[in-house]
Amino acid sequence: MKVHLIGDSDSVLNQFIAEIRDQEIQKDAMRFRQNMHRIGQILAYELSRSFSYSDKLIGTPLGTKKMRLSNEQIVVASVLRAGLTLHHGVLEIFDRAENAFISAYRKNISQYEFDIHVEYLACPDLNGKTLILADPMIATGRSLLMVHKAILKNGTPAKIHIVSVIASQKGLEHIQEHLPATTEIWLAAVDPDLDAKSYIVPGLGDAGDLAFGSKL
Repeated sequence: MKVHLIGDSDSVLNQFIAEIRDQEIQKDAMRFRQNMHRIGQILAYELSRSFSYSDKLIGTPLGTKKMRLSNEQIVVASVLRAGLTLHHGVLEIFDRAENAFISAYRKNISQYEFDIHVEYLACPDLNGKTLILADPMIATGRSLLMVHKAILKNGTPAKIHIVSVIASQKGLEHIQEHLPATTEIWLAAVDPDLDAKSYIVPGLGDAGDLAFGSKL
């Protein structure tokens, strides 16, 4: 399995990552959403380098030009609700993509234990297509694996890409162990730890709450 850690190279991406982590800047929900959106655009652009391309003649007002264009049939899928801002950024790059949405949430059993529940799926046929699964935070990796299992009920993609902003080292290792070896993972950052409640440390907190407000 190939892991692309985009934030390891110096670029403006790291400014956006720094801002979504900053607890003072996080008080501005609109800015948080915009930065997640920008990170999605950057990761999608980097991901596009892995696609297959072929020549196509494009007619201009003054002639024709041969261009190298992607052959991929793309489905962008996001995990509700936190994934919406990241999804929008990816979709602005792949603006002809089909879309899928799936819910996955933690249902607490005790203070430190939880189950993952998947309750909603809206998804096109995936057979032979390129699936891009956008999930902003990979903490334990359990919810991503549940989502992956549920979404494959709609077909078998030709390729699977995972796009995420921050993963824990443990979560990354868990999905590497259980997802198909051909899966490619595109990350802005990897953090070393999880706390007792399985939140990423240092992380940024709850991405869904920061983008859309706290929930009951």
